[in-house]
Amino acid sequence: MKDYIVRGMSMDGFVKAVGIRSTELVRRGAQIQKTAPNATAAFGRALTAGSIMGNMQKTEDGSLTLQIRGGGPIGTITVVSDPVGNVRGCVTEPRVPLVEKYPGKLDVGATVGTNGTLTVIRDLQMKEPFVGSVPLVSGEIADDVTAYFAQSEQIPTACALGVLVDRDCTVKTAGGYLLQLLPGAPEETISALERGIQAAGAVTPMLEQGMTPEDILGQVMGTLGVVFLETTEVCYKCYCTRERVERALISLGRKELEEIAGEDREFPVECQFCDTVYRFTPEDVRGLLAKL
Repeated sequence: MKDYIVRGMSMDGFVKAVGIRSTELVRRGAQIQKTAPNATAAFGRALTAGSIMGNMQKTEDGSLTLQIRGGGPIGTITVVSDPVGNVRGCVTEPRVPLVEKYPGKLDVGATVGTNGTLTVIRDLQMKEPFVGSVPLVSGEIADDVTAYFAQSEQIPTACALGVLVDRDCTVKTAGGYLLQLLPGAPEETISALERGIQAAGAVTPMLEQGMTPEDILGQVMGTLGVVFLETTEVCYKCYCTRERVERALISLGRKELEEIAGEDREFPVECQFCDTVYRFTPEDVRGLLAKL
């Protein structure tokens, strides 16, 4: 089954709702980064959040970058999303040690850490990107995304993310939701939404039961009901090209390129976001020197 994002609205029009199935894109990201279970859970949640937030962008050619630095063993998590919600990403330390809250429950917060920030960079194709940064709340990522919207964008938000890592260390399922109150939402709407979220419980058990994003949104919206407006397929997608890698090599400068060419052997460059390797012969490198 392909991954997708579904967007909806409460029946009274005061709550925006977004749900996502992100199993395949999280699997692909974990495969590329060769993550251990704790890193898979943390990275997968970040990819899921980045996909949702990227899909919420209103600029066709823009992008959204989500960076999480918590001081934990995983180091920095970086996720980049296009306006559709297709994502790519990387982590500093993918082979982090196994840490559990209790048997069978990975401790994502301990892996990410809480001594740091969540930063969102929105490239809206203007002169300067919009940058918002907030202190991490728990390192569990969903809580931190909720805090980001509340503090940086002043939008009351509820976010839940889940990545279930199987016993063989593969991704069994992944997904989540994000709910936002619109201005003027009455107290009865807020109360009904809180009751729905509490009654639904954690998102991972719902994913494990095979519930779709539509099922999950229907559950958390409770008595408010939900009208589904749009469904969009998303995937793990990298935009690297040989031309971009060439530009990056040229930016190293003449001295370093001359040293690379002087080694007289093939020079491989691996994309940090995917498993594509671009190979440059000494003749290729000398051609880049000529372009300088």
